[in-house]
Amino acid sequence: MKYSTPLQHATLIKRYKRFLADLRLHDSTEFTAHCANTGKMTGCAEPGFTAFYSTSSNLKRKYPHSLELTKNQFDHFICVNTAIANKVVEEALQAQLIGELCNYTNIQAEVKYGQENSRIDFLLRNEQLPPCYVEVKSVTLLSQSEPNSGQGYFPDAQTLRGQKHLRELIEMVEQGHRAVLLFAVLHQGIEQVSAAAHVDETYAQLLTEAMSKGVEVLAYKASISPNEIHITHKIPFI
Repeated sequence: MKYSTPLQHATLIKRYKRFLADLRLHDSTEFTAHCANTGKMTGCAEPGFTAFYSTSSNLKRKYPHSLELTKNQFDHFICVNTAIANKVVEEALQAQLIGELCNYTNIQAEVKYGQENSRIDFLLRNEQLPPCYVEVKSVTLLSQSEPNSGQGYFPDAQTLRGQKHLRELIEMVEQGHRAVLLFAVLHQGIEQVSAAAHVDETYAQLLTEAMSKGVEVLAYKASISPNEIHITHKIPFI
């Protein structure tokens, strides 16, 4: 996914009220940007980090700027706009860059499914194969105790919605379909992913149950820059 124009950069002053971030330009001008991320963004939005933002031409927006990336103290680019995960995964699916999901001829996004009123991120079809339900999760939580370990985690906050999605994926397997949980790793410092039992023990337990019942778990890392983001390679899920 290429940005329509290269992102501009500033210094992050603070992120607050979940959806807002104050930024400072080199000339000391300060402004507020929208932050499309409902998580805690642990280790991703510390004061003083370099922040990369886009600017909308929509004059009706209260905050025309959007926080897209940050760069931490280790020079790791981090995509903090969680909406990007689905975009880069869809491009990877269309380009057949995810080996485990190459045998499908039709890709549908945001399809209603399950008993809990959910929408699956992607429904993949091939007349000769069972339908494949793919749920995408953005991973940006790097171990704070050992940041050089490359250990990443999901989720970064308790997620009742994520728990619901796991139950829905289990249901799809029980109905004879294929179900895949795909972690899109959008933090350059992460080299392997695990369930964050220390953050959401219930989610970790449900994920273990889901895997035991046939839900597949994949983790793919993205290359990140102020110009573009794209899926590059598979990394381990531990």
